[in-house]
Amino acid sequence: MGDNVEVGIYPIQKAQALASELELDLVEISPNAAPPVCKIIDYKKFVYEQKKREKIMKAKASKVIIKEIRFGPNTDDHDYEFKKKHAEKFLKEGAKLKAYVFFKGRSIIYKDKGEILLLKLAQELEELGKVEQLPRLEGKRMTMFIAPKKK
Repeated sequence: MGDNVEVGIYPIQKAQALASELELDLVEISPNAAPPVCKIIDYKKFVYEQKKREKIMKAKASKVIIKEIRFGPNTDDHDYEFKKKHAEKFLKEGAKLKAYVFFKGRSIIYKDKGEILLLKLAQELEELGKVEQLPRLEGKRMTMFIAPKKK
């Protein structure tokens, strides 16, 4: 904005005249105020800078990554250890973990085994993450969420 323009309260006609004299735009900032607040600016430059700020804010926003690990109700020790190592890696990378037990057919009668398996996993991953949601049965799945601990 030019140095020769005084900041102040102007009638709308004078403000429009000033804006056209400076070859800039008169932009209404807050229309609900009494009197309405306007600013003399280059509108294209204003929109460009606003988009640029939004893009930077979006880039700074943390993206939540959710990794899933699937178990069966009768998962044996070796498979459990193998999947637990993957879970540790995911939590160290900062991703949330969704561990679930999938019950096929009549295996739903082993829901206590599934819950024990998930609670055992939560206990063994206690130093890397904290449980966000305890095991909960949803249809044929028992799901548990673990969030990584902050460094």
